[in-house]
Amino acid sequence: MNIGNASLIGGAQVRGEGKTFRAVEAATGNGLEPAFASATPGDVERACALADAAFDTYRETSLEDRAAFLEAIARNLLDLGDDLIVRCMAESGLPRARLEGERGRTVGQLRMFAEVVRSGAFLGLRVDPAQPGRKPLPRPDLRLRRIAVGPVAVFGASNFPLAFSVAGGDTASAFAAGCPVVAKAHSAHPGTAWLVGTAVQKAVQECGLPEGTFSLLLASNRDVGQRLVADPRIAAVAFTGSRAGGTALMHTAASRPVPIPVYAEMSSINPVVLLPAALEARGSDIGRAFAGSLTLGSGQFCTNPGLILAVEGPGLDGFLDAASAALAEIQAATMLTPGIHKAYCAGVAALGANPAVTTLARGLAGGTHQGQAALFSTTAEAFLSDHTLAEEVFGAASLVVRCPDLATIRAVLERLEGQLTAAVHLDEADHDAARALMPVLERRVGRILVNGFGTGVEVGHAMVHGGPYPATSDGRTTSVGSLAIDRFLRPVSYQDLPDALLPDALSAANPLGLLRLEDGRLTA
Repeated sequence: MNIGNASLIGGAQVRGEGKTFRAVEAATGNGLEPAFASATPGDVERACALADAAFDTYRETSLEDRAAFLEAIARNLLDLGDDLIVRCMAESGLPRARLEGERGRTVGQLRMFAEVVRSGAFLGLRVDPAQPGRKPLPRPDLRLRRIAVGPVAVFGASNFPLAFSVAGGDTASAFAAGCPVVAKAHSAHPGTAWLVGTAVQKAVQECGLPEGTFSLLLASNRDVGQRLVADPRIAAVAFTGSRAGGTALMHTAASRPVPIPVYAEMSSINPVVLLPAALEARGSDIGRAFAGSLTLGSGQFCTNPGLILAVEGPGLDGFLDAASAALAEIQAATMLTPGIHKAYCAGVAALGANPAVTTLARGLAGGTHQGQAALFSTTAEAFLSDHTLAEEVFGAASLVVRCPDLATIRAVLERLEGQLTAAVHLDEADHDAARALMPVLERRVGRILVNGFGTGVEVGHAMVHGGPYPATSDGRTTSVGSLAIDRFLRPVSYQDLPDALLPDALSAANPLGLLRLEDGRLTA
């Protein structure tokens, strides 16, 4: 399949007149064809104007039509076949099996949101019927539904070129809410983004939707992204990436005459707490499992276990011995981009040079742009006195903090920034210790898991992939799971409207048969 070199603006392919750039083959650093031309300010203007023009029509599509649109995108993604996987392998350095699984997850997310739309529950329908005879004052007729906020800017992620990018969870949840999407492709995989973008564009056409329902902007510079966020027609932003990138977009969004929310997933070191009974019983097994989780995808998961907290003792020694031995046999893997590899090497070098840090193990060395795994240790005293030890190193590196007691583990947790996940390894004898840690974990993270590691995010209805700042810009939300739709909805109340003017979902007859909270009681 030939890969076009133009942005997809509405129903057209538009080759920008900005600076040209090429994707880079992750394994070699060599440029890939074709050369893409960066979108111009005029291209951003056109995409946002089309999205704005499409909004009122698209947000009132029937639930069935909107669900069918999401399912059409899923089908079209699968129809891209091996061309998508091969191109994505080249641009990301990720192996075939990983990307085939990620494509399945992307398709699954789209289909899940199709079912969310069909249910209508996301509308949050409420009806308080009029009570004209109520004393001392009558009650008006009040009806509430949630509506789409407006066009959404979605930024593609480097580490999930399918599931968190052009047709990933942010786009799927925005479409499900009734929001047009203007996507900004990640500059590391423009070919992958273009292929996926054509699948979405085709679905828009197949379903007879307004052309501005979707646009894709290709660019190598940050100016396009900033212009997109600053455009007054954009109502919300979804971003997955670095803290610097996310906060830059947040500042732009907050500086607008009408500020808008930025839902940014940024940085997390995802603490893992190893409690004493679990360590004593199976420390070696946990250590080997940890090594596998740490190096999964060359450690380039936002839920990578970057911090281990445990009480000193033989159990911890067994964990460290097993983890170190396992890591020493793991081959370095290609990282997503040369820039990410360079930053990873710098982070590892800084940890290794810190006088309070001991290098415990390194993985097998690799070739160009391959990240060699690293395991370090330090004391709780050193960790608490040096804030740089709590900074994220994006890649297969982790720091073990040796603590004298459980109270110190709690003290370390209290000092951490907001995180996406926290894992606790425990046996039944550890339940009291775990119970004591739960309040601080609940305040610090979005997901608490037991006897596992965070590198595996189930796409479902009870999942939270978010957390207090700086894990995300808004810890009340999630970017994975059906609740991701909440980011792109707002409530509207209708008081004493004639039934003929009400949306079908709120009319007296409830012709759609949707679940509603009527006078405080759920009815269908």
